[in-house]
Amino acid sequence: MTERRPEDLVPLLRRVADALERLAPVAPPSAGLDSAEAFVWHAEAGTLEAVARVNRVDYVLLKGIARQAEILLENTRRFAAGLPANNALLWGARGMGKSSLVKAVHARVNEEARDNAEKSGARGPLALVEIHREDVPSLPGLLRRLRGAKRRCILFCDDLSFTDADTSYKSLKAVLEGGIEGRPENVLFYATSNRRHLMPRDMIENERSTAIHTSEAVEEKVSLSDRFGLWLGFHNCDQDTYFAMVEGYARRYGLELPAKTLRAEASEWSITRGGRSGRVAWQYIQDLAGRLGKRLE
Repeated sequence: MTERRPEDLVPLLRRVADALERLAPVAPPSAGLDSAEAFVWHAEAGTLEAVARVNRVDYVLLKGIARQAEILLENTRRFAAGLPANNALLWGARGMGKSSLVKAVHARVNEEARDNAEKSGARGPLALVEIHREDVPSLPGLLRRLRGAKRRCILFCDDLSFTDADTSYKSLKAVLEGGIEGRPENVLFYATSNRRHLMPRDMIENERSTAIHTSEAVEEKVSLSDRFGLWLGFHNCDQDTYFAMVEGYARRYGLELPAKTLRAEASEWSITRGGRSGRVAWQYIQDLAGRLGKRLE
């Protein structure tokens, strides 16, 4: 049997390398902050993906959360103007418009800026950058990328929470307020959560019952939420607020139905869903629009 020389293996190795390269995922090109209104952060590739169309609800359609909307809008306006502003935690009942409010406020502030600039066509002053919950440990890398950028950025993390075995909350604490560098002046952090302290109650209670120094252990767990200057609570809505949501959507999208029938159907829909909320109202409107042959545009 003839022994192969090393140089004879070169063509084979090149073919193998080429095949592996074709199989490997190609990282998408990273978008510049001036290319769009909103972006999604891809931690593994270290890139920003521009979002052509943000899935959002108009600010004026958000019902039952007027006080929360006013506070967050003013905070965001100050940030866009280069003035001091606070990180915000929107917490509370599911489906009551927490993430919708963040996206609606972002759009509202940019629209106001464009109007003040006499509709010059320029991008709004704020970029909305969404970071997924599982990518929180990559925050320091993202902030290094955003630090020094001319455009101001709102980092948005939806449904933020932590489990007992999860220690990534410590990196988030450092990013929000601590660390030598601190949070860049052009970056603000908005998060939504069903929990006020971002952690399950039983996780905090377990620390109280098992830790040697109880107060210190609990303080470590709950101090993360203290890094947010604004706490905005969202609570389950009553029937009148729910009907206001449904009727507001129906007017906005031209869904013509007698008021009595609209309310009766919406009430029945909420019963089948087990509760009333902005999300349930929107789901009913989608069903109604489909039955009427209308597009929600």
